[in-house]
Amino acid sequence: MPVTIELLTAFFGWCIVVNSVVLLITTVSLYLGQNWIPKLHAGLFSLPEETVKASHFKFLANYKLITLTCSIVPYIALKIIQ
Repeated sequence: MPVTIELLTAFFGWCIVVNSVVLLITTVSLYLGQNWIPKLHAGLFSLPEETVKASHFKFLANYKLITLTCSIVPYIALKIIQ
């Protein structure tokens, strides 16, 4: 199967969908479990709860940035040259 611009565009489009769903589920889970999830992770890793909350925030920010740079930007660029 030859790699075409249409195939790459479809690939990055599905990457956006999958990454967005993962980000949404993770964000909603952390929001709804903001009282017990940090306590659970703090207990599992012997960390202060505030450190765990900051790590959760960093994770969401980094995941969003990686999704933007590795999925959305290539998709837009492919759509422009199509």
